[in-house]
Formats: sequence, C-alpha cells, structure tokens
Amino acid sequence: ITFAAVFNPLVVRTFHFNVVIYWMVVAFRQGLDYYRKYRDREVRAAELEKRLVEARLHSLQTQINPHFLFNTLNAIASLMHRNVEAADRALVRLSELLRLAVDSAATQEIPLRQELEFLTRYLEIEQTRFGERLDVRIEMAAETLEALVPNLLLQPLVENAIRHGIQPHARPGQIVLRSWREGDRLGLLVQDSGNGAGSPPPAREGIGLSNTRSRLRLLYGEAHQLSFSPSPQGGLQARIVCPFRTAPSTAAKKHEDPDRNRG
Repeated sequence: ITFAAVFNPLVVRTFHFNVVIYWMVVAFRQGLDYYRKYRDREVRAAELEKRLVEARLHSLQTQINPHFLFNTLNAIASLMHRNVEAADRALVRLSELLRLAVDSAATQEIPLRQELEFLTRYLEIEQTRFGERLDVRIEMAAETLEALVPNLLLQPLVENAIRHGIQPHARPGQIVLRSWREGDRLGLLVQDSGNGAGSPPPAREGIGLSNTRSRLRLLYGEAHQLSFSPSPQGGLQARIVCPFRTAPSTAAKKHEDPDRNRG
C-alpha cells in the first residue's frame, strides 16, 4: 500500500474537521494575544495614573509648605513689636519646624506621632503669640500614634481653628485635638471654642483647607471623610475619618533586607 493510497482518502474524509480545528486554534491564539495587550494597556494606564497622582500630591505639598511658612513668619513679625524675647523663641521653634518639614518633604504619609511632633512645635509658636488666650488640649489615643496620616494634615486645620476661633476674641479660647480608632478606620478631630456655626462660613476655603481636602481625596478616594460641624463648646470642629494603616515595622524591614546596614 502506497503513502498516497492512504493519505488522500484520509485527507478527504477529515478535511472539514481539520479546518474547524485550525480556525479554533487561530481564534484562541488571537484572543490570547488581545488579552495580553489589554492587560499591558491596563498596567500602563494604572502606572500613568499613579504617577499623575504622585505629581499632583507633590504639587499640593510644595504649595502648602510656603503657605505655612508665610503664615508663621507673619505671626512672628507681629510679636517683634510687642515682645522681642518671645519672637526670638518663636524663631527657634520655626527653625525646628523647618527642619522637620525638610526631613519629611519627600514623604506623603507619616506616622501620627511624627505629625503630632511637628504640630506641637507649631502650637508653641502660636501660644507664644497668644499667651493665656490659647489653651491646647491633646487627647490622642495611644493605639493611633503609629497610624499613617498625610504629611502636614493637622496644621492647616489647627491654623484655621486659631484664626477663626481664637484670634477674633479677647477672651481665652481652647483648641482640642483628639484621635481614635474604630476597627479599620482612624478618626481625627480638631475643635475650637469660637463662634462656630454662629457666623456664616466663608464662601471659599483657603489654601490650607482646600489643599487638605484635595490630598485626602487623592490618597484615599471615597474611603475618607472630611466634615465641619458645630462643637459642643460653641465653636467649630473638623472631623477626619480615613483608613487605619501603619508603616512596616523596623524589624520587618531588617528581615526583608538584612544587608542594608552592613559596611
């Protein structure tokens, strides 16, 4: 029996079936190629979106640093005409603030403990400025101190509370800072004893508050809340709720990279 005698009938009998199998293989291969290209486009789009968000966050952070610096310098300038020694102490605190701001300039999120250290120095300047008119009460839950928060998150809120709740009044006022944890959520509160909702809210938020709102939206999307409401003391309170997460522990970092500190 020759090869042609076997091959020709076999091809004729299975030709249509072979054509179907061939096109199924081609379709599967084409579909796989399209899927890979689609996934590659998704990855590239996600990377571009991430870079855009990082660029916008960096832009917002570079915007808030001069804003904070100018406001603090104005506060110190007002002291120069009344109390030179107090102004000198405030300048020392400002230099410490600038050092902390520079050290964390490239970081979008820092532990609440570090944010509170920065805020404490800022409040020392304001207390030098207002004296007994400004009373500060800090009630931060110990379990929240290592939670990550946006860099310079609380300073604009405290600045706003001092500007509208303390500065317009000759009587003493109080600023309350509070934090708590509810499951996987972190809560933060900045409260003043000013007029609160008794005076109409400004038609437009200042640089500090609008910057804070934008950074929260970019970092957490819909998983955050920033709201203002009257406080029980008669002033206004700013309330922030965001995801509770912490930075990797030092031990974990060393375990991941044991040769980091060698040499």
